[in-house]
Amino acid sequence: MSTALIVIDVQESFRQRPNWVSTNRPDIADRVGRLVDASRERGDEVVWILHNEPGAGGVFDPASGFVELMDGLKPLEGEPVLNKTAHNAFTTTNLQQYLTQRGVHEVVICGIRTEQCCETTARVASDLGYEVVFVTEATATTPLPHWEAPAGRSHAEELADPKTLTPEVVTERTEYALAGRFATIRSLDEMTNRVREAVA
Repeated sequence: MSTALIVIDVQESFRQRPNWVSTNRPDIADRVGRLVDASRERGDEVVWILHNEPGAGGVFDPASGFVELMDGLKPLEGEPVLNKTAHNAFTTTNLQQYLTQRGVHEVVICGIRTEQCCETTARVASDLGYEVVFVTEATATTPLPHWEAPAGRSHAEELADPKTLTPEVVTERTEYALAGRFATIRSLDEMTNRVREAVA
């Protein structure tokens, strides 16, 4: 089975936001780097996704200079870097065409944020007919405020709100929603060992 690792939004934009100090995995670039190295060793495709909000004026606006991969991550020649403007990695890119041309039937999902762009991509990929592996340990997220919380609060105020979900709760809910329906949940070690077994 041909496999592609989809690296979603592991970009400097997130580190510029006040809530990044509360991320559950500040070492996300290192974790994703392990997956990238393992995928390359196995001969899988590696596809890089960056989120763009052109003209928005924020950290996801390409004009900000922050829409770039975090330090330590670098595509090799031939590995595509696709820019998306939707939550999932398919709708506003040619990702599906790229995967189809290369005979990919399985996608491995990692990146930022666990419950947003990563989960949404996993769901869409499943609906498109791909086998989906979700490596939760190679995803990251931040506390999630209640949807009715007032706008403009400080990060400290969000953390103090008992209705704000912790990254651990958010992550667990994503796994509950995906497992057995849209994706298979795998650990970093499982994916690394899988590559070693395949190469051996």
